[in-house]
Parts: sequence; C-alpha cells; structure tokens
Amino acid sequence: MAEASPTVSAGMLLPARISIVVPCYNEAENVVPLVAALDAALEGERWEVIFVDDNSPDGTAERVSKVANNDPRVRVIKRVGRRGLSSAVIEGFLSSSAPYVAVMDGDLQHDETVLPKMLADLDAGSDIVVASRHVEGGDNAGLAGYWRHLLSDTGIRAAQSVLPHRLTDPMSGFFAMRREFFQAVLPKLSGTGFKILLDLAMSAPKSVKITEVPFVFRPRLAGESKLDVVVLLQFAMMILDKVTHGWLPSRFLAFALVGLVGVVVNVAVMQIARLGGMDFSQSQLVGTAVAILTNFLLNNRLTYHDRRLKGAKMWVGLIIFFAVCSLGAAANIGVARMVLHDVGHGHWDRASAAGAVIGVVWNYAVSSTLIWR
Repeated sequence: MAEASPTVSAGMLLPARISIVVPCYNEAENVVPLVAALDAALEGERWEVIFVDDNSPDGTAERVSKVANNDPRVRVIKRVGRRGLSSAVIEGFLSSSAPYVAVMDGDLQHDETVLPKMLADLDAGSDIVVASRHVEGGDNAGLAGYWRHLLSDTGIRAAQSVLPHRLTDPMSGFFAMRREFFQAVLPKLSGTGFKILLDLAMSAPKSVKITEVPFVFRPRLAGESKLDVVVLLQFAMMILDKVTHGWLPSRFLAFALVGLVGVVVNVAVMQIARLGGMDFSQSQLVGTAVAILTNFLLNNRLTYHDRRLKGAKMWVGLIIFFAVCSLGAAANIGVARMVLHDVGHGHWDRASAAGAVIGVVWNYAVSSTLIWR
C-alpha cells in the first residue's frame, strides 16, 4: 500500500489539543488507513497521533516513520526489549504535552468518528470519557467468536464488582482524559497488563467525573488480536493489586499463582515417581526438577510477559534458572526431610509441599534479579 498523507497546512504546525496514543504490535497494514481516518474524523481540530510500537517484526514502526516524514502530526515511539499495552500507553501519554490525551487500538476496530464527541465531553468538564460498547447506541458485534465474548464479559463482571465508579465497559481500550488527571493518578498506576482503563478508574478519587459515549466495535481488518487467557489472568492480577492497594503487587501475585501450580506439579510428580519405585529423595528430586521447568515456562509466558525471553535467550535463561534454582532445590529437599521426620513417613505430600514453598520463594528472588531483569 502506498504511503499517503494529507497535505500539510499551517494549522498542522500549531500545538495539538489532543494526542491520540496508539499502542501497537504487528499493525503495519493499518497505519495508513488509521491516519487517514483520524484526519477525516478530526477535520478542523488540532491533533497528533503517537504510535507506540513494541518492536513489531512486521515493520510497523518503519511504516509509521514513512508517514511521519510527510505529516508532522504523526509520531512513533519504538520500544525494544519491553512489551505491554499499559506501559506503552503511559509512555505515549508522557511524550505528549497536549491538554487532552486519548488511547485507541491500531486495528481499526475503534470508531474514530466518536472522538469529536469525546472532546466535547472533555470541554464540558469530564475528566475521563469512555467509548462504551454497552450503553444505548453501542455495539460489540466486532468481537469475533464465542471465546472472545466470554473473556470480555467475564472481565467486565469482575471489574464492575470492585470498581469505585460506575462503568458499563471497564474493558474498553478506547477512552480520552484530561492531562492533569493523568498526571495526578500516574504515581498510583501499576502499569502492567492490557487494560489500563481499569487501572485509571481504580486509582481515581471518587470525585472524578467519568462519562461514557456509545461506539460500535468494528471487525478487525488486519493485525493480531491480543485478547487471550493470559490477558484475562493479568487483568485479574491487576484487580487484586488495586484491591490490596499495592501491598501485593500484580507481578508477585502472578508469580505466587505460578508457584502454587509448581507445588501441585512437584507433589504430583513425586507421587508418580514414588509409585515407580523411587525412594523419597529420588522422588523429591524428580518432582523438583519438573516443577522448576514448569515454573520457568509459566513465568516466562505469564508473570514476565512484558519481558518474555525468546529463542536463544530463553534457553540461556532456562539454563541459568536451573543452575541457580538447584541451590533452592537443595533447601527444598532439606526442608522436606525435616518435615518428613516430624510428621512421619506416611505424609510425604506434606513434607514435599513444605519444601516446595521454600523453592518458590527462592525462585522469585532469582527470577526478579537474574533472569527477567
């Protein structure tokens, strides 16, 4: 597709009144149509669009740069070595000086013609304006497939149960806000996961004014959907983080969940090995090894999704993880033996679980400092 851009006029050189942040990954084919759509929807308005690209392999950042060469309203931030929608949005907002900031997806599913109404509500005094699929006039038809509808509906119900503000669509990724409001709540944001609107709403004081406008969620034309089970789990971890007021950070909660899975794996594998004729130490060693591998893979996919290791780096990380965690495994087995001595040989599962908990604590310290830095 040829790179096209509207003719630059003197008005385009004035400071933007609204900055639209577009977090993106593999959205190269959508860049030109999105800029053209924004130009049509915001005719006569002073605006800019900031694409925050997480080093897309399809050349999204390069496509934006070509458009930006002919249109000063278009900018790109290319992030290397880090990922995550919430952190991308925050970086995009911080790069702007406009009095209003908005966020929308780069997949053309968000209806850009709603932006003038969102601007009008901000001018009228709203702090946040949310484009909702679930108010009169809105529609969620573009969310393809039963599974995605289920994930979205589940997230909405979970969020509404803890939100201090009424929102019909807390899972919306299309909203606008005043810069001063964003600056005020910035220190309270967790900056993790894929649904920053919930983070903002749960960090906002009760006096904040939030309004909703209807929009029709359109079918995706190109690019990749980011809604999956991992996103929903990260969403749940962020809710727990906000409910506990940061005393239990979302990353630690995710790691603890993975650690719990590791404990179950450890005990299950140990019992299987025991039935296979191994003694306690041998069974515990095999269970610990399988649990370490499970923890590494799950943490790489879930806990440290924004720092996920791939290719050769993943194998190097796995080797280091095993090497260092072998020290934790020694403590694991030692604690398990002590507990076994106290509770008796008829309670291998209790002894194994006690040792595995020690391994989880050790693994968290290791992963945070040596593997996913």
